[in-house]
Amino acid sequence: MFIKVFASAALFLVSAVSFAQTADEMVEQARQLEKQMKDDAALSMYKDALKVQPDNIAALTGASELCSREGFRATEKEEKSRIYTEAKSYAEQALKLAPENADANYVMAVAIGRIALSSGAKEKVAASKEVKRYAELAIKFNPKYAKAYHVLGKWNYEVANMNALEKAAAKMLFGGMPPATLQDAITNYEKCRKMDPSFLPNYLELAKAYKENDELDKCIEVLRKAVTLRPIYQDDLGIKSSCKKMLEDLE
Repeated sequence: MFIKVFASAALFLVSAVSFAQTADEMVEQARQLEKQMKDDAALSMYKDALKVQPDNIAALTGASELCSREGFRATEKEEKSRIYTEAKSYAEQALKLAPENADANYVMAVAIGRIALSSGAKEKVAASKEVKRYAELAIKFNPKYAKAYHVLGKWNYEVANMNALEKAAAKMLFGGMPPATLQDAITNYEKCRKMDPSFLPNYLELAKAYKENDELDKCIEVLRKAVTLRPIYQDDLGIKSSCKKMLEDLE
């Protein structure tokens, strides 16, 4: 009897390990599909991994980040909202399982930021504080998290350029917003560039910040570098094209 129980327990452990390995393999396949610019297939693979192992953090964070990208590309407002809500849901699940996971905090910052883009002034301001909080937590748990610095740079840029209605909402809700400047945005974007020189979205936003800050020479230098980079992810082609157009307009 003991032998049978032991054998059953051993079989259960082997099965659990097999499922975990299978989910991890699916995550790796999804990451490769992302680099092949096949985001739809990658997202589907992340979701399949979650069917096998619902608590796989890498699958949850991967699915969340891809949903945020997919939502940004969607043209219908309702579709955007649905996909962004899904992105946030995956991030919430990841944070519940691993609150100190840098990826989980990063994808939550991204999801909330995406939702804020299509929100009213009050909602946008409230979300903005959460974006900053989660981006800073991602950096706290991984000080070399390049994309989290990019999000923090974007936060500084957006807050520094808030319109009168948004500033009024911030004052009413929170008594104002934390200080943010274009220079803060540039500093964070430059940290991102140093840590991950291949991350194309950062170049476009850094160039915009330099232009806004009347540093055209640096803006042009960033754009010239951007157009030489190899696109890695699906959105990189459009971002590189935007960099090229912006450079042509300036030169």
